Amino acid sequence: MKQQDNCIVISHVDKYYGKKQALKDVDLIIERGMFGLLGRNGAGKTTLMKTLATLHEKQAGEISVCGIPISHAKEIRSITGYLPQDFSMYPNMTVYECLDYLGMLSGMPKALRQKRISLLLKRVNLTEKKRSRVKSLSGGMKRRLGIAQALLHDPKVLIVDEPTAGLDPEERIRFRNLLCEVAEERIVILSTHIVGDIEATCENIAIMNEGEILWKGTVSQLLENARDRVYTAEIPVEMLPQVKRDYIVTGMLRSARSVTVRFLADAEDGLLPEARAAMPGCEDAYMYCLHQHGCEIVGGEE
Repeated sequence: MKQQDNCIVISHVDKYYGKKQALKDVDLIIERGMFGLLGRNGAGKTTLMKTLATLHEKQAGEISVCGIPISHAKEIRSITGYLPQDFSMYPNMTVYECLDYLGMLSGMPKALRQKRISLLLKRVNLTEKKRSRVKSLSGGMKRRLGIAQALLHDPKVLIVDEPTAGLDPEERIRFRNLLCEVAEERIVILSTHIVGDIEATCENIAIMNEGEILWKGTVSQLLENARDRVYTAEIPVEMLPQVKRDYIVTGMLRSARSVTVRFLADAEDGLLPEARAAMPGCEDAYMYCLHQHGCEIVGGEE
């Protein structure tokens, strides 16, 4: 298998939980910058993230992280930062105490801890909160603190799993911008089911479903894949149930007497008389990719 110092190479990886196969012949190369892993809840994203972070073991295939075989767990962890979906920290500690304690546990000298914590608190915009208890922080602040702890030992790889779920729009944007800044100097893997997070931050992506990689490439390639498959139409409200049965609806805008629907269709299969071609967006392209690969999508609902 190809070994490189600046990328993650995943080759024919399988993972089982008992008889259930959670990862199926996964093949990916992830290079420096932001990489998006997109898929429904339960698609296998978290399993893959935990496998890369050496928290789970694979059953078959090969993985190298910056040239290090995944079997060398201690070495992998020394260059990897991980922010899990269910991230929690010591609620009664202050922000500074929490980071200082985690740095001490990892064996960082006091002078280095002080330097890194000061730098990271500034980077994640929490300097003014350093004396606040963790339990008093908002959800977005806790996620930013999570990034700070993941970056404490200056890793080459940062893995973040569903980091913006539950955040308000302003905090989501702030968090995405922070990830993009961090990705200028390392590999950052963003796992999410929120298409907007991928669209706003990632050039290279992969789409997962039921443990398999359905698609991999750039966002522009994904959009091109859905070209000539997206349409809009203004229809009477009473037609909406039928349209949802016949097409994959990706958007609706209601007015008093009509609905403007955005939907996926193959022109050769027949279109609504009112239909007009539209440029695909990332959500359209994602839904079309699922449809292309035989995933069950009924009436615009998974």
